[in-house]
Amino acid sequence: MSASARSDGPVTLGIDLGTQGVRAVVIDADGEILGSGACPLRSDHRDGVRHEQDPQEWWSALCQATRTATSVLGGRPLAGLAIDSTSGTILVEGADLQPRTAGLMYDDSRASSQADRAAEAGAAVWAAFGVTMQRSWALPRALWLLENAALQPGDRIVHQGDHMVSRLTGTATPTDSSQALKTGLDLLTLQWPTAVFDRIGLDPALLPAAVLPGTLLGTVSRVAAEMTGIAAGTSVRAGMTDGCAAQIASGAMEPGRWSTALGTTMIFKGATADPLIDPTGAVYGHRSPDGGWLPGGASSVGAGLISRDFAGADLAALTLLAAGLEPVGGVTYPLAGAGERFPFVEPRAVGFSVGVPEVPGADFAAVLQGVAFVERLAYRKLAALGAEISGPISFSGGATANHYWNQLRSDILGRPAVVPISAEAAVGMAILAAAEPGQVGATAARMVRIAHHYEPDLSRGARFAEAYQRFVTALVDRGWLGADAG
Repeated sequence: MSASARSDGPVTLGIDLGTQGVRAVVIDADGEILGSGACPLRSDHRDGVRHEQDPQEWWSALCQATRTATSVLGGRPLAGLAIDSTSGTILVEGADLQPRTAGLMYDDSRASSQADRAAEAGAAVWAAFGVTMQRSWALPRALWLLENAALQPGDRIVHQGDHMVSRLTGTATPTDSSQALKTGLDLLTLQWPTAVFDRIGLDPALLPAAVLPGTLLGTVSRVAAEMTGIAAGTSVRAGMTDGCAAQIASGAMEPGRWSTALGTTMIFKGATADPLIDPTGAVYGHRSPDGGWLPGGASSVGAGLISRDFAGADLAALTLLAAGLEPVGGVTYPLAGAGERFPFVEPRAVGFSVGVPEVPGADFAAVLQGVAFVERLAYRKLAALGAEISGPISFSGGATANHYWNQLRSDILGRPAVVPISAEAAVGMAILAAAEPGQVGATAARMVRIAHHYEPDLSRGARFAEAYQRFVTALVDRGWLGADAG
């Protein structure tokens, strides 16, 4: 056991309910991970537009993960815990706190006939804080459950994280504003919009009340303690969605600070005092535990093209070649699939590469450069919407293993960058559980541990200015961007 683990300082538990598994971590006041546990989920079932999981397996996996994570404590008490979950996953929970239905997952699209009706009914309410109800969100699925007689007297519709909190505390607890966003919560008032719900035939009493993340919801019951290894009486705080949890772990929780999570796709998250209003609906924000807003957007561009086109290649050797091709000629828009969500909305968008020289490493260099250009374009879009982007940008995701790419991105952005030791969602929830009310940003700044710092080389970045402009022009010429977007 480490010296940190032997100290008497507070420790907290974060639990991440992912699509493929449950992960739990215990961290100390310095952000060091003392213990961790994980358990896979195997009940995932897809059938056409339907995507379901078994909530009983969520619970059994949580129990296994937390027993492992807390086994290092040797009786040392936890100061608290919080749970994140997949955004928009819902189910019906009975008065006995047992699941009445399968979990309808975040991308389950069976409720297409309810989606347009829900979006139209509350458009004015949600537009006030920059949210556009989307077809795949939770509110249409809640209507589907109601209209397909899935509820009995005493039942309620809850989110994935809500159900796990109920199992932990033994009581029917409130939801958090982060999970409730996609179910139509009015984020200005933290109330369900009753007039909207009246128009679509949904009784707000069928949903839990909503509170800000970090709010104390209850304590771990004796029954749950025996199953999870978490001491009875441990405080349980309202959590967030998995994306917001990862944002906390990245440290990007104060105005001016932003994060880019670069994996198969690219996720942008930041903090602002006021909501960002994006007429396209590509950017929307959660309420921050500290009282402001957490806006973000998701690009379909990312490292997915590398996985597809360079599978099995020596990426280290390709990186060395790319370093000698700055900037590489031509233009590459590195989209692996079809359709773009951010920094512009264009369902017709497809990847393309034009004029890239036929020399070793050029195709790879063009992808690295193209992703960095999309990232620069995204932050220009956010700034145009009114976001402050003055602080360092936190890089996370599998792509951060490539230090050359990290520096290239920092140079093209012209911004300092940091790479946390761990930006996983479970760590974010452990930080949330450690924070005093209104102090999540400050707590994250203290607890997030940084592995690497990158300072931008502005002269190197300037060498990419012409290549970036060619990239923007290519998108404008295709009708995907406005002429003033770059």
